[in-house]
Amino acid sequence: MTTVLTKPRPIRLKGRSFLALALTPELPLEDWLAGLDDLAARSAGFFLRRPVVLDVGDLDVDKAELHDLVEKLGQRNVRVMGIEGARPSMLGPDMPPPMSDGRPASDFEEPQAGEDAEGAAPEAVGKAPGQTVQDGPVVGAALQSVVITEPVRSGQSLFFPESDVTIVGSVASGAEIVAGGSIHVYGTLRGRALAGTAGNDGARIFCRKLEAELIAINGFYQTAEDMEPDLRGRAVQAWLEGHALKTGILG
Repeated sequence: MTTVLTKPRPIRLKGRSFLALALTPELPLEDWLAGLDDLAARSAGFFLRRPVVLDVGDLDVDKAELHDLVEKLGQRNVRVMGIEGARPSMLGPDMPPPMSDGRPASDFEEPQAGEDAEGAAPEAVGKAPGQTVQDGPVVGAALQSVVITEPVRSGQSLFFPESDVTIVGSVASGAEIVAGGSIHVYGTLRGRALAGTAGNDGARIFCRKLEAELIAINGFYQTAEDMEPDLRGRAVQAWLEGHALKTGILG
């Protein structure tokens, strides 16, 4: 019997950047986890399908405590894709891999096109090639400003990590806008708006009618329960003062 030897096909390896949420735990961990539970309870689906990097560079824990923390996050459906700032001796084969040099990325793989008419994406004015909007996370290239000319539907996520974003319309409940700069909504904001995600303390959030589930600037957030009742249904802006997220009526 003759054995036929064939040349194996080469394995293609590609470098690619992905947008992830960075969590920075604080001691005592039980109190921090309780705060995380409170956020998840008041903003359903916040961690759903969202990749997470755990930043423990300033956390004084040992290997067993770090392993226990990752397990407890997994029990909360928080999927840790990597750990930043941990000593190599703290990470075994049963732990997420080490990560370093995390920074806002400007170049991303182009998402697959081809939504049907019912799921057609809002049009982005002045968008770069490869930008799109669809159900699930969407990544945009680096721009100074992005304008979305149609309402953002429930279940959609818009990610523009180095841009201001303007929505000419409303943001539905269950939708999410993430921007490295400021967010302007010329309609009702019912979903989640996270501005200044690249570390921009000067970013702001503006909306014509506030009905938001969650607003955040550079990691400091308020959920619907935290907002002043007299702001609901009003034209509102949000900004940071130190480590406090402030809100006020426009006009």
